[in-house]
Amino acid sequence: MIDIVDLAIVFNVTYDAEATQRLRQEASDAVDPVLIRDGELIVKEGDMINHQVYEQLRLVGLLDDSLIIYPYIGLALFIVLLIGILTYFLNDSNTTVATNNSHLLMFAIVFVVILILMKLYSYLEGLLSINGFGFAVPAAAGAMLLTLLLQPKIAIVTSFLFAIIGSVFYNHDSTSTFAFTYGFYIFVSCLTATYFLNSTNKATRILRAGFYVTCANCLTVLALLLMKSIHLNWGELGLHFSAAFLSAFIASVLTIGLLPFIETGFGILSVTRLIELSNPNHPLLRKILTEAPGTYHHSVVVGNLAEAACEVLGENGLLARVGAYYHDLGKTRRPHFFIENQLKGENAHDKISPQLSKTIIISHPQDGAELLRQYKMPREIVDIAEQHHGTSLLKFFYHKANEEADQPVPESQFRYPGPKPQTKVNSIVSIADSVEAAVRSMQKPTPDKIENLVDKIIKEKLEDGQFDESDLTLGELNQIKVSMCETLNGTFHQRIEYPEEKLKGEK
Repeated sequence: MIDIVDLAIVFNVTYDAEATQRLRQEASDAVDPVLIRDGELIVKEGDMINHQVYEQLRLVGLLDDSLIIYPYIGLALFIVLLIGILTYFLNDSNTTVATNNSHLLMFAIVFVVILILMKLYSYLEGLLSINGFGFAVPAAAGAMLLTLLLQPKIAIVTSFLFAIIGSVFYNHDSTSTFAFTYGFYIFVSCLTATYFLNSTNKATRILRAGFYVTCANCLTVLALLLMKSIHLNWGELGLHFSAAFLSAFIASVLTIGLLPFIETGFGILSVTRLIELSNPNHPLLRKILTEAPGTYHHSVVVGNLAEAACEVLGENGLLARVGAYYHDLGKTRRPHFFIENQLKGENAHDKISPQLSKTIIISHPQDGAELLRQYKMPREIVDIAEQHHGTSLLKFFYHKANEEADQPVPESQFRYPGPKPQTKVNSIVSIADSVEAAVRSMQKPTPDKIENLVDKIIKEKLEDGQFDESDLTLGELNQIKVSMCETLNGTFHQRIEYPEEKLKGEK
């Protein structure tokens, strides 16, 4: 019976897994949706719109004829907030962007170009469907250009804004408004470029900064990949590393290529330009060296004093040094009327009147400024040459004229035409110029004598109102005095007098 039953009984009901799954899906689809998540895909372009899709579109308000203005209001508020932060910082940070329209225009162009690049890379990433392609965006180029052309603090604040805006641009499928992964990556890249560009004045600093940006980009990408996955995909890692390297490479190339054009077009005095101007082979420096060698040596010492004092105050020390090199260029027109270029015992002023001597001496700042303008030198260098004496009194010839005149001579006739120094750097060069000339004329200088002399010169300039337009504080003047005394003590230190060696056989 068992054998007969086994042969006679057959299956008339079988389990169909595919049909079961289909029926389950149909039952699920028949249930009305109760939740549409933020970022959930409702329908793609080219898909058939059925009743369910249509109902979802209606629920989210996409079929309403009325204009939905809330996203636009939010976007407008977002933009206003960013512009407000940027405007407040630029006005409150005492930068040239707030006072120089050409610098402001240059900043706006660099800012907009980087935003366009970020939008382009985010669009290409979505179009090409290559995960990680957006990491190749050269956002660090903006930080590099702003650091070199303006100030590092402007580049840092702008990097923060680049990160926020970039996180909005790269937000494709995220359920959040911001893609913080890309925002963090952009911020680290820009911050690294700013720091390593600002830490050195070497000619290879852009390539050096590009190398460090590459390292920072790769480390950031690696950290982000490790945090979001438990299994490391080596192919994905290689693609992301390639994008990180490409980002730093393109940023360095863009910076090197655009820098000369921006400097020339907007009159920006960058570190690169200052290094070029400090080259002793520059025609104007060679002119000073050959026609007024005493003035050249004086200018070099003034540059040392001014640079050290500027760095103590956090000002542009390289600008002070280069400006000091050119500040007495006007003396090359009549070099022998200035004491540092005269031979001992011969003074050209002994043969002329004090009024004529005054005219020759007082004209050298304007002569130097005119010569610098002829050579298309930067405005900051011209200002230093024009303002380094301010409206100070030419005391020696003023007293000499009073001794020879029958009635008192007005001081105004023996004052430099000005203007007074307009910036802290210009004031520091002015102090260094007076201090170096005074200390060089001292007999057997000692640290106490040098300190008293520097203190006296600064006080006289302060009481004469020469710092009224440069925003120098009393505390900063004291820091300048201490810095210059330290530099002068190293320059005019006491030397050992070596005894002359007696000739053999001399009694």
